[in-house]
Amino acid sequence: MPQKTVLVSGAGIAGPALAFWLGRHGFRPTVVELAPALREGGQAVDFRGEAHLTVLERMGLLPELRRAQTGGSPMRFVDAEGRTLLDLPAEFAGGAVEVPRGDLTRILYEHSRLYAEYVFGDSVTALTEHPTGVRAEFRHSAPCEFDLVIGADGLHSHVRRLAFGPDEEYVSHLGYYAATWQLPNHLGLTGGSVGLNAPGRLASVGVDHRDPTRAGAFFVFASPEVAYDRHDPDQQKRLLFDAFSGLGWEVPRLLDSLREVPGPGLYFDSISRADVPAWSKGRIGLVGDAACGATIGGMGTGTGMVAAYVLAGELAAAGGDHRTAFARYESRLRAYAERCQTGGDRTGRFLAPATRTGMRLRNGLLNRPLLLGMMLKAGEKVSSAVELPDYPTAPDYAASARTSTEGSASASTP
Repeated sequence: MPQKTVLVSGAGIAGPALAFWLGRHGFRPTVVELAPALREGGQAVDFRGEAHLTVLERMGLLPELRRAQTGGSPMRFVDAEGRTLLDLPAEFAGGAVEVPRGDLTRILYEHSRLYAEYVFGDSVTALTEHPTGVRAEFRHSAPCEFDLVIGADGLHSHVRRLAFGPDEEYVSHLGYYAATWQLPNHLGLTGGSVGLNAPGRLASVGVDHRDPTRAGAFFVFASPEVAYDRHDPDQQKRLLFDAFSGLGWEVPRLLDSLREVPGPGLYFDSISRADVPAWSKGRIGLVGDAACGATIGGMGTGTGMVAAYVLAGELAAAGGDHRTAFARYESRLRAYAERCQTGGDRTGRFLAPATRTGMRLRNGLLNRPLLLGMMLKAGEKVSSAVELPDYPTAPDYAASARTSTEGSASASTP
């Protein structure tokens, strides 16, 4: 099969995973990323269940991820006086393997750059499909022709907007907003996170896995959808100050720390979900959150890795025939991804119940070990409910790449 060129938009998680597998199957992927370098920081992400772990094993990543894992992140909910109301074990949020998001991004980049060209600090501005390929125009680079284009650029996918339509047609607001940022560990936390609930609000802080002098704040609040500039951190900070004013405990100090956070250090987004009726349009496809995502709680990290594996495998199995491959990819994964995604519908209500009665009900139920265990098993069952074909890769190509890498100094990470 002639080497087909594939443009992948997004260097988060699904994008580098897809580039890895495309390269292993003999395609020529190029990954374009708007950020000037790999994105560091972010909340820890987790993998759970047989399907997630199988993909990690087939990528050869599992030993490295286990070395980088956090050990899980226990969650403690307290009242305004700091008394514990609910204690959730590490495996509740951490699954089988939990790693800092920045570490996962770095590991995926290091493995996939053997097979892909990376372009940082640029983005796609236009896509024009014709019978033999797609012409892509960029903010900074010269236009280029590709056989295929894949949007792996998240819930607010730029590729999806260009090729499928605006966010409003596919992204649904689920009634909450979430924010994270880094700050000094002024509480002296030694593990996990601790948070205060008020109706429709959660203010929490957890120790940094690598640097115990640092911590990460995680705030969630209920709100109807509001119009805000996703590129204006000062406006996002004002929304947080307004939503959490008047709360006690450590909230004033956490908000004070937010004033010192530079713009790129704040993550702020709605808790939303993406529902796209078809994951491909001609030679342009979607993977990960761009196709079927949820901001938090939808097992998006593991699902994105599984989807990247299947999409690349189906393209190889179809000999590069995108029509056949895209149809098989979606047929294999849509029901599975949608089942995983539904967990995100409940995330906001779980983290920040709308009423004090709802808070007491959640705490009372999850303080029962039997019920907690049943919930964990149910989540693992959902994440494993997919058949993963064993797609043969190109062993000569993979072997030559490994030999070349082992014999030379590794390139620095952007």
